[in-house]
Amino acid sequence: VSEEYRLVPDTLYLTVYIIDQFLSQNYIERQRLQLLGITCMLIASKYEEMCAPRVEEFCFITDNTYTKAEVLNMESQVLGFLGFQLSVPTAKTFLRRFLRAAHASNKVHSLSLGYLANYLAELTLVEYSFIKFLPSVVAASAVFLARWTLDQSDHPWNPTLEYYSSYKARDLKATVFALQELQKNLKSCPLNAIREKYRQQKFECVATLASPSLVESLFS
Repeated sequence: VSEEYRLVPDTLYLTVYIIDQFLSQNYIERQRLQLLGITCMLIASKYEEMCAPRVEEFCFITDNTYTKAEVLNMESQVLGFLGFQLSVPTAKTFLRRFLRAAHASNKVHSLSLGYLANYLAELTLVEYSFIKFLPSVVAASAVFLARWTLDQSDHPWNPTLEYYSSYKARDLKATVFALQELQKNLKSCPLNAIREKYRQQKFECVATLASPSLVESLFS
């Protein structure tokens, strides 16, 4: 849906955040999860996009399974639960900052690094186990693993990144290992939309890259 309507990445991250927050304290029937999903994307679109898709368009992409009234009612429930608090830092927020720091001392092509780090961060959006990690840690780990994937001749974490992220390499160890497992798709996750997206030439096919095995000395 995000690709279909050419929504900015921030909308996708905020959508997932809203869904996670709502489901953390509310029960919803399985057959209404899609309704929750499009409603949260509607809310995120209104917050992040200059020109958000209309309610009718979100109904259309569900083959009109839900009516406009149902979407608006769900929107009211979600916003009421959140108290209209939508200003939250997501992994994308931190990723922008950390990539700028990485580019300042990076030896490999900056576009490849950016695409790969964004790909790795987006993979975590559909992996429930990553909900336990802070968004800033996910973003830092994505940059760490992207740098390691593209260039093993230099340490993937340097003083510049440490300064701007406030994380040392050892702070990222668990997340980086989990992220590499996700990158290699060891659990054979059936949700392939993000992988297919980043296999495209316009993203330099970064989803086809595999990172070498991590070594303990990287985190000492």
